[in-house]
Amino acid sequence: MSPFPSSAPRVDEWRHVRLTVDDGVATVTLARPRRLNALTFGAYADLRDLLAELSTRRSVRALVLGGEGRGFCSGGDVDEIIGATLTMDTAELLDFNRMTGQVVRALRECPFPVIAALHGAAAGAGAVLALAADFRVADPTARFAFLFTAVGLSGGDMGAAYLLPRVVGLGHATRLLMLGEPVAAAEAERIGLISSLVAEGTADEAAAALARRLADGPALALAQTKALLTAELDMPLAASVELDAATQALLMHGADYAEFHSAFTEKRAPRWRGR
Repeated sequence: MSPFPSSAPRVDEWRHVRLTVDDGVATVTLARPRRLNALTFGAYADLRDLLAELSTRRSVRALVLGGEGRGFCSGGDVDEIIGATLTMDTAELLDFNRMTGQVVRALRECPFPVIAALHGAAAGAGAVLALAADFRVADPTARFAFLFTAVGLSGGDMGAAYLLPRVVGLGHATRLLMLGEPVAAAEAERIGLISSLVAEGTADEAAAALARRLADGPALALAQTKALLTAELDMPLAASVELDAATQALLMHGADYAEFHSAFTEKRAPRWRGR
């Protein structure tokens, strides 16, 4: 995503999600606890636009995505989305499905690390939002379920058939997307779906600590690492090595690379500038 802002005014309060920003760490909270943070059309649109806007703020260096109440996110709201889509024509349905995919692309393409803080249910679209994050920090109550086939739709929704095999392998991805069975935290950690399993009730705290560590680090180097991880998923080795070389050559002209050498020579911690 481009870091250049448009003429549209910045939005600090969003109707369908809650945003806070503290010294470089943005926290986006799904805040419909009575509905297990089920997603609505407005929530998808807010996430799409919010991620795009945050990507223009060079002050944001890490993001935590969490859910209020008993779980992370139970997926699309049965009444407000599934019921409504039954009355839509093909063009409207395509617009909606493209929007949900745009949220996943925004999570993958934003120039800062995204940490999903997980407890309770991460189901359907909620599971894919977690999957699209760079890190998934979960407590033992977390459980994943890719429920799309259970409602008569393809398991490859929102990029799940692209991302999941690359995280857990084709065999596990086939089982999870076709059967839609819940995956408890222990199994999710075993197959690599969880980055870090923490004590019950501490996922938000652990995710915030990881975000702080990342935000205090070399932001440009981390942004380029994320970009390469995404770009090189579909590239042959020769092209990947060439892209790595070009990226490193650019970063070697950066202030942070020189700062590391100065800090090492002076026997102090680096003061990263993200440049």
